[in-house]
Amino acid sequence: MNPFNKFRFLPVTIFVASMLLTVKIGDIWNSVDGLKQDAIQVAGAEAQTETPPPPAQGGEPPAAGQPPAAQPEGVPAAGEQAAVPGPADPNAAAAPPPGDPAASKLITDDPTLLTPQEIDLLQRLADRRREIEAREQELHVRQGMLAAAEARIDRKIAELKNLQSEIDGRIKVFDEQQEKKMESLVKIYENMKPKDAARIFEDLEMDTLLEVAQRMKERKLAPVMAKMNPEKAREVTVELRDLQSLPREGLDQGN
Repeated sequence: MNPFNKFRFLPVTIFVASMLLTVKIGDIWNSVDGLKQDAIQVAGAEAQTETPPPPAQGGEPPAAGQPPAAQPEGVPAAGEQAAVPGPADPNAAAAPPPGDPAASKLITDDPTLLTPQEIDLLQRLADRRREIEAREQELHVRQGMLAAAEARIDRKIAELKNLQSEIDGRIKVFDEQQEKKMESLVKIYENMKPKDAARIFEDLEMDTLLEVAQRMKERKLAPVMAKMNPEKAREVTVELRDLQSLPREGLDQGN
């Protein structure tokens, strides 16, 4: 090979080596840029723990196990969200416009914004409520007392009924005993001599005499009255007639 060919081969070799070096540097730069984008994507995925990022429009999400494609500089990677300025206080909300019911409610709930008239009205309402509660409590107490009084009255009525039953029973026993005594006395007068019985009848009180005479048989009473003082016998006759007519008169009045 001549010297001229050697002279032309050297620049070509240098040029080719330069191109190879440039390509190698570009590959290294792309690798560094890809690592940087991967770090940004990992940070964005950790920030979004609740909901996964929506897929990019016009494309499909990368398959599982494949690394995400490198993004050009200046473009946010998948999973990143652009920083949007938000309100300083998360609880702060826009003030309702005038005339809004929410605004009037806020004003009503704030006691410092009430007028003196409204405060006075609220005070009167509170006093009235306390009066109503006191009245209701008093009514409950009175109802309890009334119920207790009714219970006592019912017990007294039951006791009186028991006492009345006991008294009626004793009266019945007493009347039966008196009737037995009177029957025994009537038998005594019926077995006495008419003259002796007439003498005793003249000294008896009219009520007792009438009770005995009513129970005596007619054939036993007639001889006794024949031996009595005529005036006394007449009085006994009139009284016996009146006693015998009483049931008939009571029956006529009932009709």
